[in-house]
Order: sequence, then structure tokens, then C-alpha cells
Amino acid sequence: MQYSQKVLDHFMKPHNIGKLENADAIATEGSPACGDQVSIYLKVNPETMVIEDIKFQSYGCASNIATASIITDLAKGKTLKEAKEITWKEAAEALDGLPPVKMHCSVLAVDTLRKAITSYELKNNLIEAESFNKDSIVAELGKIIYPKVGEDIITLKMVKYVGFQDGIALIDIDIPKFDKYRDNVAEEIREHLGHFPEIKEIKITM
Repeated sequence: MQYSQKVLDHFMKPHNIGKLENADAIATEGSPACGDQVSIYLKVNPETMVIEDIKFQSYGCASNIATASIITDLAKGKTLKEAKEITWKEAAEALDGLPPVKMHCSVLAVDTLRKAITSYELKNNLIEAESFNKDSIVAELGKIIYPKVGEDIITLKMVKYVGFQDGIALIDIDIPKFDKYRDNVAEEIREHLGHFPEIKEIKITM
């Protein structure tokens, strides 16, 4: 697998690695059982809302460590609003690209950063908790990368239907039976949606 020099640099000597004592916000996403996990710690100036310090801990491959490292670089010194607008594509570009099958690591890093920011905002009554609905599921599906091309399944229009009723999430995905990434996408959907307590059952049609 071909990695850029920047990916290798951040993997070999990651920036902002470690744990922040007395962090203002912490978020952990992913799972070691599934291969990748990232924890992000924030120290925020309550007057300016600037991220004054940020650290990460990571479990996973070279891409996972590199994307967590670059996302902390990109977020440090920014306001919460600015940091929340960093996209997974920007993170990948800052590393001079990632192999398509590893693009999900960039999504994980950005998602963890946003979860940490949201945690801080909720704890300090800066925002109200959003209600869970079908749009919440669609937003989560937008974080699932089709490994063959390194793009999310919403943008690729692979999601044909999303429904949510009585705790049951119904997902219709357009992927041919011969596609070798078919099971991988289904597994990713179950992993992502399985974190929501509102979802009691996930039904995927392909």
C-alpha cells in the first residue's frame, strides 16, 4: 500500500500525542475490535472559544495515527466553530492524500474531533441536544466510505432508502452482489448506527 511521505512522517512521529489531564472535553470513537479507535482531548479558552491545547490517543494502522495527528494540528488554535468545519477531505489533503481503502481513517479523526467539540458545547450550555430522527441516520451514513473509490456512500448515491420507525432503522443500499466491498459496507453501517441508543434494530437491504 502506497503512503505519502506526510502520512509516514505523522505515523512515525505523531504530533500532539498523549492525554490531557483535566481536559475540558473528551471524545472516543471507533473500536479496537473493528481495527481503529481514536480519543481526543481538548483544552478550550472559555472567553475566546479557541482550542488552546489538543491531544490524541490512537489504536490502529498508520493511516489512523497519521489522520489523528494531522487533525489535531489543524484544530489547534482555531475556535470551536472553525474546528467543527474541518472536513475529512481537508484532513486527507493535508496529508497529501490517503489510499481509498484508508479514507475512513480521516472520517474517524474528524468525527472524533466534532464529538469532543459537541461534548464541550453541551456541557457548557452553548447548544441544545439534537433530537434523533431519520436525518440523524442519513448524516451518519455520510461518514461511511466505499473503500474502492474513497468516497462516502451518500455522495455516491448508493443509499436508495432510509427509514426509521419504532426503533427500527431500514437501510436500502445499491451494491451488486459480486462487489467485494459489499459486506464491508454493511458491517460499517451496523457499526456506525449501533452507537445510537435510539436504534434497537438495523435492517439492511442490498
